Amino acid sequence: MTKRAHTGGIDLGGTKIQAVVVDAEREVLGEARRATPTEGGPEAVAREMAAALAEAAESAGSDAARLAGVGVGSPGTVNAEAGTVENASNLPDWLDPFPLAARLEEIAGPPVRLGNDVQVAVDAEFELGAARDQTSLLGVFWGTGVGGGLILDGKPWLGRGSGAEFGHMVVVEGGARCPCGRRGCVEAYAGRGAMEARARKLQKHGRKTKLFEIMEKRERVRLQSGIWARALESEDKLAIELVDRAVEALAAGIASAVNLLDIGAVVIGGGLGTRLGEPYVEKIARAMQPHLFVDDNPPDVSVAALGDLGGAIGATLLVD
Repeated sequence: MTKRAHTGGIDLGGTKIQAVVVDAEREVLGEARRATPTEGGPEAVAREMAAALAEAAESAGSDAARLAGVGVGSPGTVNAEAGTVENASNLPDWLDPFPLAARLEEIAGPPVRLGNDVQVAVDAEFELGAARDQTSLLGVFWGTGVGGGLILDGKPWLGRGSGAEFGHMVVVEGGARCPCGRRGCVEAYAGRGAMEARARKLQKHGRKTKLFEIMEKRERVRLQSGIWARALESEDKLAIELVDRAVEALAAGIASAVNLLDIGAVVIGGGLGTRLGEPYVEKIARAMQPHLFVDDNPPDVSVAALGDLGGAIGATLLVD
């Protein structure tokens, strides 16, 4: 196999950029991870994405310019045909359309295809991971935000272009303010960004927590998934409270989706989903039960099998 047969994949997240280089069988040959810039807008993010891709290619013994193509899974509103991304609210100053595909091609070299970050990760779990024996799937990716992806009868369901926005299903009418500006969305309770905002507010009002102490010791500026995991391990009461609150919101939203579509499989991924793993996925499955219309035949609920690399591997599927 020549080096030109290798393809690249980039998973763009609110806190990290994950890049991989794979062979024709989607085996990972090289990978790299970088922090998502917190300032500098889309241009700074695009440059960091190109740098992560270059590192992944180098670790695979290749060169980014020699890749057959690169797929990118991006949050926000993705126009794959135009190669643009807009309304990426968890990224710095990224509201207007930005020509991400063209900019990455200019910096890195190979042709670039864009897709929704969660949908490409769901496609990877369906084709290569936890749901490869299923015909329909709901993917829920629990990270900085809460994303969703749907596959119905073997085909991705995108609706009119923005289908499966699971994080913005309303689970509490008039509830907590979501980063999207609306109230009561799943993401308002379960998105890591919203959870951090609430933790800061409660600490300011006198609640005790080890979350920010752990964050400082780890030399981080945000409450990333590992910090939440460590706080839970130390039985931090506020961390437990906020994660349990997130579990209830996720469970209500997933059960409602299952009631509507009668999906047989749910895969939970994302930074928090994969880091907290099976024990918390089991908690979500148990919390779904009271909300399920057909409660004696619940769907299979599992952790994303491809872990942190699932989004980047899924992005490679965008490349023909």
